[in-house]
Amino acid sequence: MALLLHIETSTAVCSVALGKDGELLALKETKDGMKHATHLTVFIQDILKENNFTPNDLDGVAISMGPGSYTGLRIGVSTAKGICYGANLPLLAINTLQAMTQPLLGDKKILAQLSKPEEAYYCPMIDARRMEVYTALYNNKNEITRAISADIIDEKSFSEELSKREIVFFGDGSSKCKDVIKSKNGIFLAEVTPSAIGMIEMAETKFQNKEFEDVAYFEPFYLKDFVATTPKKNIFN
Repeated sequence: MALLLHIETSTAVCSVALGKDGELLALKETKDGMKHATHLTVFIQDILKENNFTPNDLDGVAISMGPGSYTGLRIGVSTAKGICYGANLPLLAINTLQAMTQPLLGDKKILAQLSKPEEAYYCPMIDARRMEVYTALYNNKNEITRAISADIIDEKSFSEELSKREIVFFGDGSSKCKDVIKSKNGIFLAEVTPSAIGMIEMAETKFQNKEFEDVAYFEPFYLKDFVATTPKKNIFN
């Protein structure tokens, strides 16, 4: 049984939640774009103060580990490490794609769309570049069935899996795939984004199992190397 702070900054969503014994206690989040450096520490301070806690009252800090935005992940992890160092707390790492999937598994509206819910796969997609997404496949128990990868989506993507079962596609990368993946077994959900809410149950389980990260050496799961780009107006400067 634990009081855990959960931090999600892997995409344009900045989300902070307090979880008590695996249940949501409080949430602060915004979809205001990549402004995590501005919002994150304020959200953490406010959510603790409004619920009459300090960092020393926490039992641990859970961080969404990626894949996702290089900058977003770096901000989230560095903030989580700072809290862990300052309050001598354990660090828990939660896979971003799996955390996106968790809240959908018992959703009655989604289950009603599936002919065989127990056989369906869930496919979270985080937008990368152009037609590329960070993705994986999970079953109805949130167990991984296809490894996490950076995929360029075309009309053949997931064709083998779709020939055998329904797949629920969601996340900010799924919208650009909807017109490409044409199978009748493809179900696309709108407006599903990463949230710290999806981390709570998994973080509690990891805490009870003492699956802690090394605070000094932990790195986010970037999946791909960071590529810096130069604005066109600066190319010839």
